Amino acid sequence: MIPRIPVSVDLVVLTVRSQELSALVWRRDRPPYEGRWALSGGFIKLEEDLPAAAARVLTERAGLPGAPVHLEQLHSYGYPDRDPRQRVLSVAYLGLAPDLPASTEAHMSWQPVAELTEMAFDHRRIMLDGVERARGKLEYTSLGAAFCPPEFTVAELRRVYEIVWGRQLDPRNFHRKVTKTGGFLIPTGRTTTRDGGRPAMLYRRGPAVLLHPPMLRV
Repeated sequence: MIPRIPVSVDLVVLTVRSQELSALVWRRDRPPYEGRWALSGGFIKLEEDLPAAAARVLTERAGLPGAPVHLEQLHSYGYPDRDPRQRVLSVAYLGLAPDLPASTEAHMSWQPVAELTEMAFDHRRIMLDGVERARGKLEYTSLGAAFCPPEFTVAELRRVYEIVWGRQLDPRNFHRKVTKTGGFLIPTGRTTTRDGGRPAMLYRRGPAVLLHPPMLRV
């Protein structure tokens, strides 16, 4: 007899909020792990493929309908005792988002990643895998802009890199790199003073997917 193992989709949704890398989580109100933070997730339906299930969980469980969230499959987690109730296979997705309004689900909350030291199930491991994926993707793709609003300054983009990577970057070198990389940023022709000081050029994300050469953390 072929064993039937439930399959869930769990989301690691990250944003930069209040100068901290934060994850969208909820506090469990029932056993197991009552009182601990958990990722949003749900079981896949028979008629769904994985991307459709992830999109549904983002809307129905995470409470971010229509939000500009980049979603990509992260990893699968299936060791036997990850859920004490029964064996469950989890397919995790990573979401990168700008600083969004509060979730439509009252129980969901943005919490700083650094403060999520104890989580339900193996969700801290999944979250940290997502953080490391995000850090790596910022090196060679344009996904750093996924943390920004539709129009942003180079200084705002640099702060995203600094917060996600956890290190300071030279402002001049960063400005030269991102503005000289073909297809990364497109100037809007407008300026803003929201960074303070002189008016700064506003950009939007360009069509480039990969950065050549990459922006290394070291």
